[in-house]
Amino acid sequence: MMTRRYILATSLLLATALAPPARAEDKPAEIRIGTQKGGFFPAVRQRQTLESAFKPLGIEVKWIDFQFGPPLLEAINVGSVDFGFVGDTPPIFAQAGGARIRYVAAVKSDGDTQAIIVPKNSPIKSLADLKGKRVAFAKGSSAHNLLVASLEKAGLAWSDITPAPLAPADATAAFMKGSVDAWSIWDPYLALAELKESARVIAFDRDVHKPNAFYIAGTDFVEKYPSLVAKLNASFASEGVWAESHHEEVAKAQSEATGVDIEAVSRFVNRSTYRVVPLDAEVTKSQQAVADRFAKLGLIPKPVNVSDIVWKWTPGS
Repeated sequence: MMTRRYILATSLLLATALAPPARAEDKPAEIRIGTQKGGFFPAVRQRQTLESAFKPLGIEVKWIDFQFGPPLLEAINVGSVDFGFVGDTPPIFAQAGGARIRYVAAVKSDGDTQAIIVPKNSPIKSLADLKGKRVAFAKGSSAHNLLVASLEKAGLAWSDITPAPLAPADATAAFMKGSVDAWSIWDPYLALAELKESARVIAFDRDVHKPNAFYIAGTDFVEKYPSLVAKLNASFASEGVWAESHHEEVAKAQSEATGVDIEAVSRFVNRSTYRVVPLDAEVTKSQQAVADRFAKLGLIPKPVNVSDIVWKWTPGS
């Protein structure tokens, strides 16, 4: 005769046997990575490094190109891109707008790949000479921050210039036609303007502030797949180390992928840095200064606390 204790024990054993096994972190069918024209991404894509890293997990890698940072981050916010690379300003505007994004890694720039330029015969010689001038920039981009920081350093107010918010392609045309007096822009557009238009640099990033760039992921993606975010960071960090000593290959791949003149691309690549690192206190502090600068001028709807959306990455973990 079965006792009550026997029945209970048997039921527990049966429940354990029928229960589904504990699952490891779920995996998506693909990871969608947003990039911009430039950088070392064409070389990374040619080398198939990320594809090789994720294929054993049954995950495909899809690359999606954007002209600049703000639309890339909007794509991450709405869930059509999972992971991407942008300059310092787009995440500030995105966070202020309530976007669901996270900083997951950083690239500390030397400040040589973005500048404010003027036509070769322009009377503008210094940042102070921008007063009363029409200046092009991409709204919400790292070039926007460079312009704001440059005016601040020169003792000028935002109202002292005529802002001309233009996407890079439109700004290129405006600069060539003389419709703007100056242009705050990044490479490879900067290198092209220097080589093709003999544009003069009146200030590089390094002359004004310490710039950084960032790898950004969607909040939901980070929370659901933290190990994949760490793997993405590690993959790009490894490629960054490779790129530091393979400038010729990086330039060749970028020129082939974008159609940009190899001389301009080589100039860009030779003054770039690619090493991927976690966001440390220095980077976070610098990025908070960017946020505070825009909040002070009322260029974002509300102040933001950068550390609120920093995801902690420990390399090798």
